[in-house]
Amino acid sequence: MICNDTQELLRFLSPAARVLGLDLGTKTIGVALSDVGLQIASPYSLISRKKFTRDIAELSAIVTKQNVGGIIIGFPRELDGMIGKACHRVYAFVDEMQNYIDLPILLWDERLSTNAVERILIEDVDMTRKRRAQVVDKTAAAYILQGALDNLNLHTDPGANPDDDDDEDEFGDEEA
Repeated sequence: MICNDTQELLRFLSPAARVLGLDLGTKTIGVALSDVGLQIASPYSLISRKKFTRDIAELSAIVTKQNVGGIIIGFPRELDGMIGKACHRVYAFVDEMQNYIDLPILLWDERLSTNAVERILIEDVDMTRKRRAQVVDKTAAAYILQGALDNLNLHTDPGANPDDDDDEDEFGDEEA
């Protein structure tokens, strides 16, 4: 099932479930994982794309091993916001993936995420071109996932409880 926003995705997550972040490329899939508190995204692995069934088998293994409850996939809109060929490739992947992995999915705008990550790896980390090629896709997946987690946490009040009575203070006494 495709979710419309981070809050909808959150409603489908079970407690202590992680979220998987994916950066779908034509040659590789960058994979990132959140912590169980849904605060921090970390690069996890890189899947070399071979055949769809093999790619899905690797993703399914990660989902099971890491208690993944939802997936955020980078959605590479054009710079003007339009949906181009790369977005259609993501749609096709998601359509097929849903036949094998039954989790809520959120498509997250990832315009220029790979460029941003490469800039960080060059300017801040001074990483060589060869080493960047090995980490850029999984780091981009973490960048995409972190953006979605930040949005989720920005719109979620961790202290809010919908069952709380607004007329009582924290000790159960009525406020004056």
